[in-house]
Amino acid sequence: QVRERLKQQVVEMKQKFPGFTPGLAILQVGNRDDSNLYIKVKLKTAAEIGISANHIKLPNTATEADVLKHIDALNGDPAVHGFIVQLPLDSDKPINTEKITNAVAPEKDVDGLSSINAGKLSRGDLGDCFIPCTPKGCMELIRQTGIQVAGKRAVVVGRSKIVGAPMHDLLLWNHATVTTCHSKTSMLAEEVGKADILVVAAGKAEMVKGEWIKPGAIVIDCGINHVPDSTKASGKRVVGDVAYSTAKEKASYITPVPGGVGPMTVAMLMQSTVESAQRFLDKFQPGKWNIQYNQLTLKMPVPSDIEISQSCMPKPIDQVARETGLLPDEVELYGQTKAKVHLSALKRLKNQPDGKYVVVTGITPTPLGEGKSTTTVGLVQALGAHLHQNVFACVRQPSQGPTFGIKGGAAGGGYCQVIPMEEFNLHLTGDIHAITAANNLVAAAVDARIFHELTQTDQALYNRLVPSVNGVRKFSNIQIRRLQKLGINKTDPTALTKEEINLFVRLDIDPDTITWQRVLDTNDRFLRKITIGQSVTEKGFSRMAQFDITVSSEIMAVLALSDGLDDMKERLGRMVVASSKKGEPVTTDDLGVTGALAVLMKDAIKPNLMQTLEGTPVFVHAGPFANIAHGNSSVLADKIALKLVGKEGFVVTEAGFGADIGMEKFFNIKCRYSGLRPHVVVLVATVRALKMHGGGPAVTAGVPLPKEYMEENLQLLAKGCSNLNKQIQNARMFGVPVVVAVNAFKTDTKAELALVVQQAKAAGAFDAVECTHWAEGGKGALALAQAVQRASQAPSNFRFLYNVELPIIEKIRLIAQQIYGASDIELLPEAQEKVTLYTKQGFGNLPICMAKTHLSLSHDPEQKGAPTGFILPIRDIRASVGAGFLYPLVGTMSTMPGLPTRPCFYDIDLDPVSGEVTGLF
Repeated sequence: QVRERLKQQVVEMKQKFPGFTPGLAILQVGNRDDSNLYIKVKLKTAAEIGISANHIKLPNTATEADVLKHIDALNGDPAVHGFIVQLPLDSDKPINTEKITNAVAPEKDVDGLSSINAGKLSRGDLGDCFIPCTPKGCMELIRQTGIQVAGKRAVVVGRSKIVGAPMHDLLLWNHATVTTCHSKTSMLAEEVGKADILVVAAGKAEMVKGEWIKPGAIVIDCGINHVPDSTKASGKRVVGDVAYSTAKEKASYITPVPGGVGPMTVAMLMQSTVESAQRFLDKFQPGKWNIQYNQLTLKMPVPSDIEISQSCMPKPIDQVARETGLLPDEVELYGQTKAKVHLSALKRLKNQPDGKYVVVTGITPTPLGEGKSTTTVGLVQALGAHLHQNVFACVRQPSQGPTFGIKGGAAGGGYCQVIPMEEFNLHLTGDIHAITAANNLVAAAVDARIFHELTQTDQALYNRLVPSVNGVRKFSNIQIRRLQKLGINKTDPTALTKEEINLFVRLDIDPDTITWQRVLDTNDRFLRKITIGQSVTEKGFSRMAQFDITVSSEIMAVLALSDGLDDMKERLGRMVVASSKKGEPVTTDDLGVTGALAVLMKDAIKPNLMQTLEGTPVFVHAGPFANIAHGNSSVLADKIALKLVGKEGFVVTEAGFGADIGMEKFFNIKCRYSGLRPHVVVLVATVRALKMHGGGPAVTAGVPLPKEYMEENLQLLAKGCSNLNKQIQNARMFGVPVVVAVNAFKTDTKAELALVVQQAKAAGAFDAVECTHWAEGGKGALALAQAVQRASQAPSNFRFLYNVELPIIEKIRLIAQQIYGASDIELLPEAQEKVTLYTKQGFGNLPICMAKTHLSLSHDPEQKGAPTGFILPIRDIRASVGAGFLYPLVGTMSTMPGLPTRPCFYDIDLDPVSGEVTGLF
C-alpha cells in the first residue's frame, strides 16, 4: 500500500514539475554480504516507485576523510533529496560512526540518525525532522490496525539509537504512556504483560515469551536472529525477538519474522525520501535558487566606489556557490570572497537547458566610457535581487595597466559593483600572471631556438633535442607530432636519415617574420620598442622587439574562446609565432612548448566566482583586448552560467567598446565558436556621448567637461543620435532584439533623456528606458530588467554577418561597409602581402577581428556621429591562429599604453593597521 501511494505521489510530482525526480543516494563502505543484500532491496524498491537512486560504494580501505568528502558532496548536490550511510561501516581503517552520521545534512538524513534529527524527535518536533525508518515503519503498522495509540500503555524492549530510543519518543509524542525496558530491567515479564502495544528490539532470539503478552496486545517484533535448524539447507533459520508461535495466540496483531518490519523499514526509507523531495519543492522550485540578497543602504551624494565596496559585507563565496547550485567539490576557494569553479560542473549539467543569453554593448563612447560595466551589474542586480530571477553576470577580468594608469578600476561603479572591487581589479586569482608566464615562455623559446640553430650543427641539435638516457633515445609525444607534420612516420630516433634529421631539428625561423612579443601587465611606454640579445653570451644575435600589455596576448584570446582543457591545449599548440624562411608557419607545437603552456594555464581555465553589491553571482574570467582581440569574457564562464541559471534564468555578459567592435566580434567570433545564440542586446547610451557625436567639444579624461555637456541642448543631442541609430541598426542586423539603456547622469535633463528614449524607439529598438542604477543599484535598473524580460520572449532570428568561407578581403569589406558605414576598403601593400600569405598558409577561412579605434565608427577617432562614404585603410593583417581569427590593423595603435602625467596610483594606498586598500577608483 505504501509503495503504491508513493509511486502515485512521484508521478504527480513529475507531472507538476517536468524534469524533476526525487533523488536517493546510498553510501556504502566495504563489501559485506548483508549490506549488499539490503542495498539491493532498497535500489529495487526505489526504481519501482520512480525514485532516482544512486549507490556509491567505497572500498574497505576508505578512510574517515574519504567518507566525509563523499558526504560533503552529497550534502551539496541539489539532485539528492535524501541519502543514507549504510551501517555498519566495513573499513580496515578506524571510522567514528557517530561523526559520520552527524555529517549528513539533517534535511537529507532520511535515516533519521543524526543528533539533530534525534534531538528534534525527542522534543516532539515530528513535523520538522526525519524519524529512523524502522520505528517509523512500526508506527505505520500500528496505525494500520485502526487502534487508537493515545492513552494506551506501550512497552519498548530495547534502547538502541536506531530503534528502541526513537520508538519510545515516537509513541510518547503520539500520546501513549511509554515504558522502556532493557536487559537490566527486573521483572521484565511483568512489565511486558502490562503493554497494550509492545515493540521488541532487543537482539535476542525469542526472548519474549507468548505467556508474557497481554491478551489482545499489538506486538511489533523488530528482531532478526539466526538459530540452528537442521531441517534447513543452511542449517539455521531466522527468528525474531518474540516467540512467535505462542505469542500469536495472545496478540490481536503481530508481525512475523521475516517479512514483517523489514519490508516496512525499506518502505519508510522511500517515504522519507519522497517527503524530503516534497519539502525541497515547497522550499525551492526546481531550478529556482534560494539566494540571500544584500540590502543596499543608499547615500546621497553617492560615495566613492571603494567606499561603497568596502561598506558592504560580501557573503562567503562558498555560500554564493551553494546558492547557485554548485557542488562543494566543484568549487576551489581563494579566501572568503573569490573562488574558481571546476569544469566538471559543466559536465554534470550538460543535459540541463540553457537560460536566456543577454549581451551588453554600447554606442561609440567618449574616452570616459559610458557605463557598460555599471549597467551590466545594475541589470543583474535588478533581475536577481528585485525580480527574483536566476541571473549570472559574466565579465572580463581587468588589466592592471588601466587600473594603475588613467582609467582606474573596471568593477562597475556607484551602487553597481563587483565586490570586493580591490580584489577584482588587482591580482584576482592570478590568471593574468599565468598568461604573462606562458606568453613569455613562448617568446624565450623562439629566440632560444634561433640562437641554438645558428650555433650548432644538425647532429649536435639532434643529440640535445633527443638525448640518450642510459643508452636509449626516445621521442617525446610532441616530437612525434612534429615528425608526423613533416610526413616522417618513424618513432625510432635511430632510424632517421640525415635529411630527416635536418628537417626535424631546423625550424629555420625568419627573424623578420616573428609576430610573438613579450608581455607585461603594466603600462610601460619605454618597452614599446626594445633591442634584445645585446649580451656577449648571445654571440651577436640581436634584434628589435617589443613588449605588449598582457591582455593583448593571443593566449588571453585562447583562454576566452576555449570550451575545455583539450580545446585550449589544441589552440595553444596552433598559435603561429613566425614563418620559416620558406614561408611556412612556425607554431608553438613546433617549438615543443604546448604541454608546458597547458600546465601553466591549467588553473587559469577555471572561471572565477565573485558577487555584486546586492549578492548576485558573477563570473570574472578572461580579459582579451577589444581591438586586436575580440573583447569578451570566456565562453566557458557563459556556458556554465547558462546551465546554472536554468531555462527561465538569465546570463548577462558584456562586450568591450562600442557595438561596432565588441558586439560585432561577440556575434561573429565568440558565438560562432561557442555555438551559443543570444536572446537580447542591451545597448548603453548616454546624453554626454550623444552630444559629443552631435558636434560637442572634445571630451578628455582628467579634464572638466565643457559647459555644453552641463546644460540642456536638445539640438546637439538630436544630431548626435545618428550614432545611436546606427548602432541599433548594427545590432538588429544580427536578428536580435535591442533594448536601449539610457544611463542617466545628474546633469541630464528630463527632456534630454526623453528625447534619447524617443529616438531609440524610432530607430527600431524593442524598447528604451532611462536607468539610474549608478545611484540606486538594482532598483534603478528595474525598468531595464523588465524590458529585457519582455525582449527575451520576442522572436529572435540570429544570423552571422558573413560566411567564413568568403575570401579574407570580402569579409573585411562586409564589416567595413555594413557595420562601420564605409564605402570601401583600401589594403596597403603590407596588408595585401598578408592576405596572400595567410591564404596560402591555409588561414583564409578564419573569422575577422578588426583592430580599429573605439572612438569612432570610422578609422579616424575625430570623426563622430555616423560617418559614411569613407575609405577604410587596412595597413596590415596579423593572425591569431590559435585563438582562431585574423586581425586587420586599421589606423595606428599601440598595445602597450603609457602612464599619464598623474597616474591613478597616486591615490592608491594601503592602511597599515586595517590592511584595507584606499583610493582605488
